[in-house]
Amino acid sequence: VESGVISMLINKPLTTSFNLPVKGRQVPYLGRKSSLSKLTTTHASGKGSSVDVNQLHQTLLKEIEERRRSQAVLLEKLNKLSASNNLDIKVPPVEKVRAPEKKVIRKEKAVSEVKSPVPVKQPAKQPVQPVAVNKPKVEVVDSTAPNIPPPLAGSNVMNVVMVGAECAPWSKTGGLGDVMGALPKALQRRGHRVMVIAPRYANYPDAWETGIRLRFSVFGSEQEVGFFHAYLDGVDYLFVDHSSFMGRQANIYGGERLEILFRCALLCKASLEAVWHVPCGGVPYGDANTCFIANDWHTALLPVYLQAHYRDYGKMNYSRCVLVLHNLAHQGRGPFVESRNLELSENYCEQLRLYDPIGGEHMNVLKAGIMNAHRLIAVSRGYAWECQTQEGGWGLHDLLRTNNWKLQGIVNGIDTQEWNPMTDEFLKTDGYCNYGSSNVEAGKRACKLALQRELGLPEDPDVPLLGFVGRLDYQKGVDLIRDVYDWLMGERVQLVLLGSGRKDLEDSLREMESRNKNQCRGWVGFSIKVAHRITAAADILLMPSRFEPCGLNQLYAMAYGTVPVVHAVGGLKDTVQPFNGQQGTGTGWVFDRAEANKLREATGGALYTLRNAKGSFVDVQRRGMAQDLTWDHAAKLYEEVLVAAKYQW
Repeated sequence: VESGVISMLINKPLTTSFNLPVKGRQVPYLGRKSSLSKLTTTHASGKGSSVDVNQLHQTLLKEIEERRRSQAVLLEKLNKLSASNNLDIKVPPVEKVRAPEKKVIRKEKAVSEVKSPVPVKQPAKQPVQPVAVNKPKVEVVDSTAPNIPPPLAGSNVMNVVMVGAECAPWSKTGGLGDVMGALPKALQRRGHRVMVIAPRYANYPDAWETGIRLRFSVFGSEQEVGFFHAYLDGVDYLFVDHSSFMGRQANIYGGERLEILFRCALLCKASLEAVWHVPCGGVPYGDANTCFIANDWHTALLPVYLQAHYRDYGKMNYSRCVLVLHNLAHQGRGPFVESRNLELSENYCEQLRLYDPIGGEHMNVLKAGIMNAHRLIAVSRGYAWECQTQEGGWGLHDLLRTNNWKLQGIVNGIDTQEWNPMTDEFLKTDGYCNYGSSNVEAGKRACKLALQRELGLPEDPDVPLLGFVGRLDYQKGVDLIRDVYDWLMGERVQLVLLGSGRKDLEDSLREMESRNKNQCRGWVGFSIKVAHRITAAADILLMPSRFEPCGLNQLYAMAYGTVPVVHAVGGLKDTVQPFNGQQGTGTGWVFDRAEANKLREATGGALYTLRNAKGSFVDVQRRGMAQDLTWDHAAKLYEEVLVAAKYQW
């Protein structure tokens, strides 16, 4: 008899949902390595969704009893089968399963404050196996067993905890929010158990209170935080609740320097404790096979605290941390004396010290994060190289050269559930339409007319429409567009710009519109709907960034058949292939210096091809749309880095 029959029955997953009130929620396989007593860990939830401990306890007992009866029936069948076929099958009696213990989580001490080391997990009790003695096997197939394919990650399945200051769609100021919203889903699709931790800036209707309250020291004073939990697309989203975060939805990175540093330290400490105390899906993530992904300087203290407050004391020895560098221009600098607020020993405070010719001696949070992270990821291959140069390293180039053995560049992807011209919700009304590569000309023609109508521009499907979407900052090269404005108007094009930022550049947008209202619209502010519609309607997207670690707008543009004109820097150089008409290659136009005349030359080439070689221009559009720009490819590369960090002590 197939020896795994009894094992299969005993190990069949419990059908009870342990992450109330989310219906149908089950803990991934990685989280089922704990005993049944851990599965009964309960928590108080908010807004009328409380957990009945007694009811849950009785449900578990009932299911255990039903399983025991099923085992008895199967054993009886096996005995009859052995008797009728003259088989000698020795089946020991099935050991009774202990009923789960009731346990309620309330206020708890931080793990870093507990003197004893991390409790050692007891090995799960092995189910009893039937043993066949020198007799032929009889295959028994369970027709009710689900046909679940193995995870794409194979044996590399891990607990992944991604921490950031913003996370779309709840909070977003730029590309980091998009990454925090999309990458976790792609990692989950590969089979990992994934949690995202971010501050709770407002009352999020889809996140419910866990009832877990933790107290720990930040800046020398005791702070209490709570946690709100949402479960979407297979990912746990955990929002840290504290008065310093609430109400900052529109100004995430605002405030005095010490206020910002306090919020960053609080988020990092809360994230390290959350994996122990918050039972997402019924089971906390713990430290076994767990890897944190910190993002930029706002969470660069996470690898520092992990090493200084835990691993140095024999705790969380099996946890690792990867630090992602999105923009080295922001490093968490301040007077070195402020490092005393971070509650670190002298040797770790020294890691925060940096001297450079421009800033002098100062505290640098990102420097310490780079030194303590097990692996580093730059958001494109080009940016990984640039940040090791004096021009692109912002004072950290020497440190990154020393640590380049653990630095890797991975280009961001896009969330095709949100950015897909064939399904985009913002293209289903107001005269817009969904389209794909096969009907890109007709689809973009309809979207152009709809945008012209919506913005009050003359409706002409044949006029070239140029767009810009992004932050109004000199990094983004908006001033270069202003410098070539007169030339663009002379080329009889329409120009639509969307963004907010520096006041002088916001005024420039208003001035450009006022000078020629039949050809230009400058939308000061930000609208996700308008951003989608500009991307769908425009023929050409301008991205003259002076530096761009990765960039997402050029990826959105190519997915929508909008041809990008970009400065060959960072991720723009990695993702946009220069047009070559003779060879029939390329996905956009590229210029090599952030100068107005270079932008004019590249844009002129794109306009000439659009007007005089429409077939070649459509080919460029379709080549861009044919690329695999999804996060699934990037997630596989992230996984390789996580595995490398896992085996680094």
